[in-house]
Amino acid sequence: MLEDLTGKLLIAMPGIGDSRFARSLVLICAHEPDYAMGIALNKPIEDLTLPQLLTQLGIEQDIRVPDNAVLSGGPVGTDRGFVVHTGDFHSDGATMDVSHDCCLTATRDILQAIASGEAPRESIMALGYSGWGAGQLETEIAENTWLVGEAIPDLVYGGEHDSKWSRALDLLGIDAARLHSGGGNA
Repeated sequence: MLEDLTGKLLIAMPGIGDSRFARSLVLICAHEPDYAMGIALNKPIEDLTLPQLLTQLGIEQDIRVPDNAVLSGGPVGTDRGFVVHTGDFHSDGATMDVSHDCCLTATRDILQAIASGEAPRESIMALGYSGWGAGQLETEIAENTWLVGEAIPDLVYGGEHDSKWSRALDLLGIDAARLHSGGGNA
């Protein structure tokens, strides 16, 4: 098995072969021998903002909630919501630590905190997640489907979704315009 990738970013290679992950940037929230789970950070759901979602869920908004896009976290469990957020919010038994100052909560209480002005410093909301079975992610990385990078706050929480993929590549010293769709091996 590869090193533990929890808290790392997966950056899709151009030849990923699955249009759902084209130019995706995925935060790995859990990486165990039997599975891996992550949230795509740069796939906004068209015409769905956080205030709209809160209204749909019947969560009263005590403050003006920012018009942040709700993201498509991946193709699995698209009826479930996940909030990736800074460590200044914690719900006992529900919040999972991902990395230093990055957590995941999938319960209604974080949405109520956001709607009441008790939100974490930074957060993103996603519907669905990306999942891999035993050894699947490791195989995909070995086959040059994904590059692995560091999860810096701007890439995790920033709102410029269209540029996140190329900015993640830039941090690795890779020019997206020169990246070939077929990987190679040395």
